[in-house]
Amino acid sequence: MSPESTGQNEHNLTVYRRGFRTWRGNRPFWAGLFTMLGGAPIAYFPYADLHLGNMTLAMSTTAGAGSLIIGVLLITLGLTMWFHSIVRVFAGVAAILLALISIPVANIGGFVIGFLLALIGGALSISWAPGEPTADEEDPQDARSSLDKQQPESGYAPEGALHGAAVPQQPAGAHDTASGYDGGTHRAG
Repeated sequence: MSPESTGQNEHNLTVYRRGFRTWRGNRPFWAGLFTMLGGAPIAYFPYADLHLGNMTLAMSTTAGAGSLIIGVLLITLGLTMWFHSIVRVFAGVAAILLALISIPVANIGGFVIGFLLALIGGALSISWAPGEPTADEEDPQDARSSLDKQQPESGYAPEGALHGAAVPQQPAGAHDTASGYDGGTHRAG
């Protein structure tokens, strides 16, 4: 018998799944995935051999190097969309252009499969925009400025304002002398 219970790792799986979901939501995930999937057949098909029984059909073309470069660039652009989403528009335009160039260069764009996937990935990358924070996720700078707007000129804080609430203040005279705790004051004061 194992000392681990069967349900012990369910929590870790949930944490990893939620973390991946958050990571995926902050970038053009599907655009990068489609672009990388589009680059794979464009790079692969010019170097592939199709075996039909005893007959081998080689799909090698004179533009095999061009196909490899286009496929590798599409895969690189897909990774760029994932890990550097600030350049998503550039990566999307470049993916669309490379997909269009792959039609005459790389076996009709990887037999149209790679062409369509890269085209969809580029379009998704251009159209993706980062989400706006909701009212619950207000920026701390915005919250601070809204508190400043609520405070009147006289220095009186409204009843709901929590100025200095992060560190509770203890009155200077309310401490226990027997415990040695002096409330944060020094002996001279």
